[in-house]
Amino acid sequence: MSRDICVQTWPCSYYLELEKRWVPGRLSLTSLSLKFMADKTREILVSFPLSSIIEIKKEASHFIFSSITILERDRNKHWFSSLQPSRNAVFSIIEHFWRELLLSQSGAAAEASSSSVTKGKELTCLMTCTQKRLEDTARVLHHQGEQLDSISRGLDKMESDLDVADRLLTELESPSWWPFSSKLWKAPPETKPKWDTSVANSKAFGKEGIVIQVPAVISQRTESHVKPGRLTVLVSGLEIYNSDSLLMHRFEREDVDDIKVHTPYEISIRQRFIGKPDITYHLISAKMPEVIPILEVQFSKKIELLEVAMMLRSTETSSLAEKGYSVWHAASGLMDQAMHCESSSGSQEGRPLQLQTSEPVISEEDTQELGQILRKLKGLALDTETELERQDEALDGITAAVDRATLTIDKHNRRMKKLT
Repeated sequence: MSRDICVQTWPCSYYLELEKRWVPGRLSLTSLSLKFMADKTREILVSFPLSSIIEIKKEASHFIFSSITILERDRNKHWFSSLQPSRNAVFSIIEHFWRELLLSQSGAAAEASSSSVTKGKELTCLMTCTQKRLEDTARVLHHQGEQLDSISRGLDKMESDLDVADRLLTELESPSWWPFSSKLWKAPPETKPKWDTSVANSKAFGKEGIVIQVPAVISQRTESHVKPGRLTVLVSGLEIYNSDSLLMHRFEREDVDDIKVHTPYEISIRQRFIGKPDITYHLISAKMPEVIPILEVQFSKKIELLEVAMMLRSTETSSLAEKGYSVWHAASGLMDQAMHCESSSGSQEGRPLQLQTSEPVISEEDTQELGQILRKLKGLALDTETELERQDEALDGITAAVDRATLTIDKHNRRMKKLT
């Protein structure tokens, strides 16, 4: 996926220092740059990378109009005013992407030197991302297995309670003069260890349940009221915190009704209610492309990719395919070159053998690293297959236990109706 994707666009005015006037237009933010386009001429008046910014401030032009000023390394200062929906909203989003770019390891220096990255490094990065996604999926699958185990324990306890109910009904059905009715309670009931739900909840909500945490710009009702915060993805739900690490809202996994992906950097989460307003949170984050694949695994039936996100997803798939083809084409070219050298050297008799050496596309270190990642992927895939088979057996056991409990409850209901 190209990182130069439009994140947000805002109507505003830009101050032309040479002409001493304000020009109306639109300010566009991508993950790497800012640009301003005039409304009348459709001309881009200013465009600069986020990595060149050294300061972003809220100021007032002529001591009246609220503005945002951006200072570059070459001391160029840009003034933007009449920002919609609000100055605070635009400032928070621009500052978030600027800070994340500075903090990220793949900042401007990595972008400038991206052309020198070898094919082996590209393959290693792709395989590392694949490994991370598979690890996240395995973590979610493990939590699902724990939930199935908890259901099985609950059904075992239900069967024990139904046995107690059966003994009670048997005593009530026996006549009062029957001398052995009290002996039904002489045998101690079968004791089974109780499942401590508090332990399970603390484990699910603890550090073990955190899948990923990303900083985000959060708005709830209107886009003009935004605040910095954090999105935490748990195996059991989603949590939204403000900048002071105070919990704003928690979405349980079953409470989320839909998640809409507007762009690779923007999502909205909604929980519906009957008789009162829905709870909807709008989140924008520079790290959102790392979160969306995890949400697609956890909320596969509730997540919706809107038109822009679908187009970008198709572009990403085609670019990855082109990258794979280019690596394969380069490797095939090397093989053809080696075969050609071998045939030409065999035809030239009496001449000293000269080997044509060229820089390999994939180095030996990259090959070893790729081998290690592939071994880890194989182990994760085998563990995932084993866990899926175990969960299939657990589901069969749960289905049988539910059928037995249903039949027993129906039988007890008929016995109770006879007593009344």
